[in-house]
Amino acid sequence: MTQRVDLATVMDRLAVDEVITEYAVAVDDGDWETYQGLFAPGGRADYRSAGGIEGDAAEVGGWLTRSMELFPMRQHLIVNRRIRFGSLEHDTGDTAHVQADYINPMRFAGHDSGSTAPDFVCGGRYAFTLVRTYEGWKLREVVVREKWRHAPDQQPAMP
Repeated sequence: MTQRVDLATVMDRLAVDEVITEYAVAVDDGDWETYQGLFAPGGRADYRSAGGIEGDAAEVGGWLTRSMELFPMRQHLIVNRRIRFGSLEHDTGDTAHVQADYINPMRFAGHDSGSTAPDFVCGGRYAFTLVRTYEGWKLREVVVREKWRHAPDQQPAMP
């Protein structure tokens, strides 16, 4: 490999990592316009394993807007990111697959015990598929695979 190829791969890794970070920040901050802008045309998300829905970015963004009202405090951490590029799968290098673990501490609205500590915590693994576009790397698909959760005995139903 030439130095130029190595540099291009490093730049792609950084760009893909930035999309994943922007995804977490958008969800935590409730910035649903940014959330939807991270997806390529036709991009989809699947939150069914966490009690949510599956659909296109606009549909899922609408569902998240309503659901996250239950949690005014959230801090979404995405770790152990494993990035694989399509060139390893004999395509032109314009796709990326990211497997990453998450832990998501949140606080239910209306639980006013004087504490700001989370009272709902879940964790699992994401599968992100990205595609290179003229605007840069964009999400083609996000699949949430929730593995565990810790919640209070009484919790509101998700919309």
